[in-house]
Formats: sequence, structure tokens, C-alpha cells
Amino acid sequence: MTPAQTPELNLALTINGEPRRAAPGTIADLVRSLELDPAKVAVERNGEIVPRSTLAAVVLADGDKLEIVHFVGGGDHGDSWTVAGRTFHSRLIVGTGKYKDFAQNAAALEASGAEIVTVAVRRVNVSDPKAPMLTDFIDPKKVTYLPNTAGCFTADEAIRTLRLAREAGGWDLVKLEVLGEARTLYPDMRETLKATEVLAKEGFLPMVYCVDDPIAAKQLEEAGAVAVMPLGAPIGSGLGIQNRVTIRLIVEGAKVPVLVDAGVGTASDAAVAMELGVDGVLMNTAIAEAKDPIRMARAMKLAVEAGREAYLAGRMGTRKYADPSSPLAGLI
Repeated sequence: MTPAQTPELNLALTINGEPRRAAPGTIADLVRSLELDPAKVAVERNGEIVPRSTLAAVVLADGDKLEIVHFVGGGDHGDSWTVAGRTFHSRLIVGTGKYKDFAQNAAALEASGAEIVTVAVRRVNVSDPKAPMLTDFIDPKKVTYLPNTAGCFTADEAIRTLRLAREAGGWDLVKLEVLGEARTLYPDMRETLKATEVLAKEGFLPMVYCVDDPIAAKQLEEAGAVAVMPLGAPIGSGLGIQNRVTIRLIVEGAKVPVLVDAGVGTASDAAVAMELGVDGVLMNTAIAEAKDPIRMARAMKLAVEAGREAYLAGRMGTRKYADPSSPLAGLI
């Protein structure tokens, strides 16, 4: 079709080295017109990289030269991880609670590079059915939703919740947590194990929040957990990783992915968790309650990547006394 037949295509652009005509609009509009997802590409305009967060705001100009490349978020694709046959490249999982609003939540998710978000299952507000919903801001077709059982204190409550989640969205990969009490939010392992067994028999793929106990983790794995998620510290506490020894033992003994869930407060905590050899880290409060959630989300992304790199590199051994970096022989 020629420009005369489509007068709206009145911008002359060069895209990836080829001349093209395009309609006026933003870079994000152009990317979508090419049937690409703005969230999954990186764009250079006239020799300058355009931050992905601004693609919807930067207006195209006649004569622009654009390079559009596949965007890789959350780490090297060569270092991906797999749970229940599904492969992910980001080792950071983020939650969807405690944010100022859904827009801030979506922006933090983008900054984090995470590909999985945990979502609570709650009643629809029937008195205001047109109220904004999470799916209006975070597309479940682009990001993996991980329904969880936050707030459940019995196996039956958790099982019921996840049955509803599967009916609502078809999800079988789920996060199971069965809490023992409201004060500590520690998991009730007896009820958690019971729920894991039932859910696995019903075809669910439960990723299970648990105590940092190697024996309990192995029992969950044998019951059908596709991932075990030991806590680093109490939920929402921000205390960091309290027991590195047992988490490392869980990693060494597990045949399924191990992810630290709960307790991370800042980027160094996420790096410590990854240095223990876990497959990933799940967090919510550490990002949502930061003074600048978007900036903290970026920090967590980098910390998870750095911790993974350090684990793969293999840290130096610890010593009781100093060991000089420079040789003493030949000292003047």
C-alpha cells in the first residue's frame, strides 16, 4: 500500500537500517504497530538509547533513525532457571501488595525485570465492578501470575482458594502458604504438608512457603512441591537472611528449585540469599515500602544478578588471619 493510499503514514523513518513510513505518535505506538511488545524491546533513537520507561512519552519526528532490538530483562538467558517445566530468566519474583496504587506496582515490576508476580485471591468488589483491577495494569498474558494463599491458616482454606484461582484464570502453577499464627506469620508445616499433597494430586504445581528446615523442605518435595521457598526471616520484617546454614543445606539437598521467600529488607539481603546458591528470591515489602519503590526495584534486580554471579564465581576461602595481597619477598 502506497503513502497516497494511507495518508496517515506521513513520517519517513529508518528502522533497523530500512526506510519505512509510519503514523505520527510515540515510539511505543510504533513498536505496537510492528506487532512487538514495548516491554520486551530496547530502542535506540538517533544514536541515543531511549529508556524503556519513556517509550510511551517520546514522540516520533520525521527523519528519525531507530534501532529496535530484543530486550532481555533480569539476567543472561544462558543462566535461566526452570520450575515445573517453565523457564524464566529473571531470578527475582515480586509481590503485588502494599503499593500506593496499581500504577506504582506496575512501574516497580518493570524496573525489577521480574517475570513472575504473586497475586492474592480476593472477593470482587460487587458494589463497584468498574473499580480498577490489577489486570488492568499488569497483563497476565505478559507476566506470569502466581496466585498465592496469603492469609490462609488451614489447609482447607488454602486448597479452596487455589481451586477458585484455577477456575478464575486457569492457573496451575501456584504459591502455597498456610500460616500458623497472625503474630509471626510462620508457616504451619503440618497443614502446609497436607495441602501440598492434596493440591499435587489435583494437578496443581505448588511452590511452597516453608520454614528454613532441610527435613521439612525434603518432605514437601516428596509430597509434590515443584519448588520449596524457605523464609529468610518473618514476612515483612526486613531482617534479612537469619540462618544461612540451613538454607544452604536445603539447597544442597533439594532436587527442585529453592527460592528464599520473606524477610529481605534491602539489596544486600537479596545478594546474600543468591550467594547461598538459591534459584531465586521472592519479595514484596522491601520494594513496596521503600521510600522510592521504583529505585529499590532496580536495586533488587541488580543485587539478585550480582549475588548469582558471585555464587557462580565461587568466593575465596575465609582465613583466621590476614594474608597480604602483595608478596613480601624482595621488599625494599
